[in-house]
Amino acid sequence: MKFKKFGQKGKVLKEDKIYEGPIFDLVKQEIQTPDNLVVKRDLIKHGPAVNLLAITPDHKIILNEEYRPGVNSEVIALPAGLTDLGETDEEAARRELKEETGYIAQDVKMMTYVTSSDGFTTEMVGLALVKFDPNVRGEQHFDSDEFVTNHLVPFEEVLELVKEGKIFSAHTVASIMYFNAFERDF
Repeated sequence: MKFKKFGQKGKVLKEDKIYEGPIFDLVKQEIQTPDNLVVKRDLIKHGPAVNLLAITPDHKIILNEEYRPGVNSEVIALPAGLTDLGETDEEAARRELKEETGYIAQDVKMMTYVTSSDGFTTEMVGLALVKFDPNVRGEQHFDSDEFVTNHLVPFEEVLELVKEGKIFSAHTVASIMYFNAFERDF
């Protein structure tokens, strides 16, 4: 195998917490890498999350319009959220779908996992493929600081939105392209 060091861990020699918050912590670390280098890095420790490609039997996808402070703008993205402590990724996907859209997941399959930016954050995001019936819907339950507008969009139009650069969330693009490449017959 060409990738002989894949998965080897570094050794954290020292860690100082700089900030502790409700969603992430910021730490300074001194790390001995698998190559025996000693490096100093700032790291955002972030819990796991899920990103949902929720699909109807006729291949319509739920897209959200939601304000995101990182780009100070309304964006188009798939539903997503943090995984609660003790919750599996599948359970988080079911919960997030209900909270953000009111829809009920019929089937959940984890497609793959991606990192947000593994150079400075521990966040790992599970890309979930969720089947649901658009005719079965309950109430949405947003967090107190969010408001989301949902749209059901044919998959081919979703691909066009990615191509046009109107969808640029990394997790959303990864979910859509992974589905398109490997999961089209789900």
